[in-house]
Amino acid sequence: MIVEDDRDVRETIADILTDNSYQPILASNGAEALAELRAAPAKPCVILLDIMMPVMNGWEFRARQRTEADLSEIPVVVISAHADAAWAASEMEAAGFLRKPVKLESLLESISRFCQSGP
Repeated sequence: MIVEDDRDVRETIADILTDNSYQPILASNGAEALAELRAAPAKPCVILLDIMMPVMNGWEFRARQRTEADLSEIPVVVISAHADAAWAASEMEAAGFLRKPVKLESLLESISRFCQSGP
């Protein structure tokens, strides 16, 4: 799952993942992501989470995700350009952190830690 408010970034990451045989779920903010996760028949293997978003930011999303038993075990990788983002990822107990702009190799390496590509 890609939770990112910047449509261009969200779609670029989705295209890269699709080209590498992943099936990303997209959300533009934390509230949308929670709704998608609750409705999904199968949970994603990882969540790529931006921190600064309207409606519900990454901090709020992560706090709520951690309180729901069926969502709390999904690993989160924080993606952000902010200087304190590595600290934020640590505070959120995220499984990983990627700095924007995300490098292709780092993105795919991080995703492959949690997901198998292809059908």
